Amino acid sequence: MGSVVPTNYWEKLKDGRVQCNACPRHCKLAEGQRGYCFVRACEKGQIVLTTYGRSSGFCVDPIEKKPLFHFLPGTPVLSFGTAGCNLGCKFCQNADISHSREMDTLADAASPELIAKTAKTLGCRSVAFTYNEPAIFHEYAVDTAKACHKLGIKTVAVTAGYVCPEPRKEFYETIDAANVDLKGFTEEFYKKYTDSSLRPVLETLIYIKKETPVWLEITTLLIPGLNDSEKELRDLTSWIVKNLGTDVPLHFSAFHPAYKLTELSPTPVSTLLKAREIALQNGILYCYTGNVENPEGEATFCHACGKKLIARNGFEIAEWNLKEKIVCKFCGAICIGVFEDKPGNWGSKRLPVRLSDFA
Repeated sequence: MGSVVPTNYWEKLKDGRVQCNACPRHCKLAEGQRGYCFVRACEKGQIVLTTYGRSSGFCVDPIEKKPLFHFLPGTPVLSFGTAGCNLGCKFCQNADISHSREMDTLADAASPELIAKTAKTLGCRSVAFTYNEPAIFHEYAVDTAKACHKLGIKTVAVTAGYVCPEPRKEFYETIDAANVDLKGFTEEFYKKYTDSSLRPVLETLIYIKKETPVWLEITTLLIPGLNDSEKELRDLTSWIVKNLGTDVPLHFSAFHPAYKLTELSPTPVSTLLKAREIALQNGILYCYTGNVENPEGEATFCHACGKKLIARNGFEIAEWNLKEKIVCKFCGAICIGVFEDKPGNWGSKRLPVRLSDFA
């Protein structure tokens, strides 16, 4: 299957170049040039996607690993990404994929239909576009999402939210759940450490929450001394409550030295606990800690009576106290989410998959 396909989100400029309108970078490209993301390029006077149908790998994960804690808990998700990224995060955890300039990274070929079929065969409840930014492989992701929906498979986006309004609308029409990386809460941080901008991300969060039925959760990686000040955490959590409401689950995860920030120390557990405390004080109902061992920070508590609704041991469901899918069995309060009568039993297994085995 050919990996180069035409795209829709671009325009011709008066100087003969073409402008990509997939993300707020608006890369202006002459013939043969590639965009910042490396995978969208100018060929024959138009913007093409060069990685359609090619993946950096497939793996069945627990949905909690995305992380999504209020979307089909305990179920398996078929995860995949491509190559490249439209951000330049100095702390990237997947730099070998997102900053790859080698098409050899794209080791596994798969049509949207084969991905959906494989997910169904493996008993996955959803397919996740993850590892790198799905906005840059928009056409492949949208076609895959449509193929999944035909087979009753749900779709998940793990994204930085740095995307233009028009493709954003088309993309989220095909998505069932999203975890958006809110990487910090100042323009200065976004510019210096991600080579992008905060405002479009906030616009995406508001769009998902207010204009779509997509289940939304947010993750912020706390990096010591860079985005973990008490003021920034109060500003971030207050903004979420004011603009998105109190019921969007928020995950604070621990930074581990990576890519271009190897000289920094890992995030202390105390920082995550303080961040969670601030979030709860500011009215966020569901706040979690990640990348560290902290049973309380992994559990879902009833916002009304304070009893434990879902206990987690890492990525495994250890206790379940919901009835009628979303009702606290202790006090009858509603816990918002996409829940079923009982959780899945996938556990913490990680299963690498070669799609050629299912062709």
